[in-house]
Amino acid sequence: MIGFAHRGSPAPHQRENAMPAFRRALAGGAGGLESDVWLTADGVPVLHHDGALGPPGRRRPIATLAARQLPGWLPTLAAFYHELGASFGLSFELSLDLKGPDTGFAPKADSVIAVARAAGGSAAVGHLWLCGHLTQLADYRAHDPDVRLVNSASLEAVRAGGGPEAYAERLRAAGIAALNLRTREWTPRTAGIVAVLHERGLAAFGWDAQRTATLRRLAGYRLDAVYSDHLDRLVRVTGRRPGTPPADDARPPSPT
Repeated sequence: MIGFAHRGSPAPHQRENAMPAFRRALAGGAGGLESDVWLTADGVPVLHHDGALGPPGRRRPIATLAARQLPGWLPTLAAFYHELGASFGLSFELSLDLKGPDTGFAPKADSVIAVARAAGGSAAVGHLWLCGHLTQLADYRAHDPDVRLVNSASLEAVRAGGGPEAYAERLRAAGIAALNLRTREWTPRTAGIVAVLHERGLAAFGWDAQRTATLRRLAGYRLDAVYSDHLDRLVRVTGRRPGTPPADDARPPSPT
């Protein structure tokens, strides 16, 4: 099971989605990282959550700023790959939500994939998961055969799409690799969807998995990936990324 560290793993008083948070997550054993991607006015992919910078009342959308106008702490995707690749290699999984003005999914995805391919070729792209809606992903599949596409959906959407079997067939036909549901929607009554997905070669993801008991429950359902804000709990359940030290002295103790 892939453990995605949601927005990295910032220490107290550190920024999320910043290089120290990403480095800390990988050093602590996370097998994957999660972030949001926005394009600057000059088309540079950067990692940030809500896509606006500045103090209240004077916030500016990242989409209106050139890359040279960004603060130094805000990582571009290229800098992210350069710095983490040098320290950890590029074998960690990376899950990205593509955000920003509605200019279409394809231009954003193309920009992200171009950066990944420049950083590590097909190997880097092979560890990249792009999240989006079913129609966006289905339309994009023909643009790139290698990147893995993740359908962020809801149980309601699955039911409206004809139920688990029909929905899984739509995903498979569209070349989508995984279905990502919120953790609370994975229950004993819906856990059978995992087998439906696996029978078709698809993966099952769960986001917003925060408690150790929740992570263990999802592991018991045989989910393929989970997203969590709690690095120590995530690593304890999903296992440490190969090449990271087993000691816990780099991480604060988990709250009880």
